[in-house]
Amino acid sequence: MKKKWYPAVLSVLLAGTMLAGCGPSGSNDAQGSANGQTAKEKIKLTMWGAVPAEAGPQAVIDNWNKDNPDIQVEYIRNVNDDAGNLKLDTALMTNQNIDLFMNYDLAHLQKRMDAGVALDLSTKTDYDIDSQIGEDAAMWKINDKYYGIPTKKNMAFVWLNKDMLDAAGLPIPAVDWTWSDLEEYAKKLTKPGVYGLLQADSSFPTTMDGTLAGMGVKQADGTSNFGNDLWKEHLEILHNMMFVDKSTPEYGEQLTSKMPVDTMFLQGKAAMLAAGEFIFRNANNLKDYPHDFKTAFAAIPKVNKDQKDYKYSGGVGDMLALNAKSKNLDAAWEFAKWYADGGMLPMASGGRIPASKSVDSKEAMSLLMKGVEDKYDTDSMNKIVFGKFPSFQLNVTQQAIDARKEEYEKYFLNKQDIETTMKNMQTRSQELLK
Repeated sequence: MKKKWYPAVLSVLLAGTMLAGCGPSGSNDAQGSANGQTAKEKIKLTMWGAVPAEAGPQAVIDNWNKDNPDIQVEYIRNVNDDAGNLKLDTALMTNQNIDLFMNYDLAHLQKRMDAGVALDLSTKTDYDIDSQIGEDAAMWKINDKYYGIPTKKNMAFVWLNKDMLDAAGLPIPAVDWTWSDLEEYAKKLTKPGVYGLLQADSSFPTTMDGTLAGMGVKQADGTSNFGNDLWKEHLEILHNMMFVDKSTPEYGEQLTSKMPVDTMFLQGKAAMLAAGEFIFRNANNLKDYPHDFKTAFAAIPKVNKDQKDYKYSGGVGDMLALNAKSKNLDAAWEFAKWYADGGMLPMASGGRIPASKSVDSKEAMSLLMKGVEDKYDTDSMNKIVFGKFPSFQLNVTQQAIDARKEEYEKYFLNKQDIETTMKNMQTRSQELLK
């Protein structure tokens, strides 16, 4: 692995003062030390992110702090949900000494850029994001500028209990399977105490986003595409799975109980789980989440076999931004480059594979699999987890995303029918996308 410690830059950055001038007698200035140099002033940086400290971030911070005694970093966790993002936004807007912060989707980054708290990196000429991270990084650009460094390879897929699939006589699905295929799998895999499918909250809109990314946010006439028939078909299948097949939990039950879907999957209470790579941090922790079955992987399905231009959730993520209002931007920038170019490697065991070309991908994959090699189906892992698919970062305002969620939640809570849901998503998004 190629490591960058930036010693020359750091030494300039951290120098306390120049040698104090000597008086006629040759004695040191009263403010100087014995050798005429004042003590270096220690800089403290604060970084906010959503990953639990014990799942890798603290090890990253400890490594940095050990080698950089004059720049000490503190990690603060904020959960990547509505409440956690509000907490971060409030802290940024009220100047609560945040120096670096993670962004997990383009909509939130856009909001923070608009608020003037995400630093424009176009003036930073000592780090080529396009070269270091690759072509997928460009999906994070806003007005053709970067407001952070994308640091990890994004991955979202369907986790499969292969033992349950084998018992039901079901093969690992093909990459281009559909939601109708998934519905049939879920029905066959559902039994007392076991759901056919669970979904992390963040996975509910994944197929909708991939569909919209392929067809475009707007139609040729400039009107919103939020009322499209593919979304309708997808939502109807999910609603049927909740209330007819009973192969996935009712949305209201999952919402109110704050259902721990990852824990349930690892306990054998679900045969399939739609979620991202963050599940690895629990799946690889056999002490707290013991399980005997082998896990396989499938792609997030498209809506139907006739769907064209479907894109998969992937690319690169964990956009590390600098707070434009930080008093220690130079130090924060040095840390950000170090983090992206290998400093983040301790997080690989939790599924966060560095995106930088300076990191040996084989080393990262080895860390991910270390000690649990027998718990995974390697063929499907190589094909899906480390595969290459047409991916996206959806460039839609947070207000439009929120409005869409409010409408499909009403449908899943049986507060409105599908026709009203589609009409409302179309109408509300049309106003917000103007």
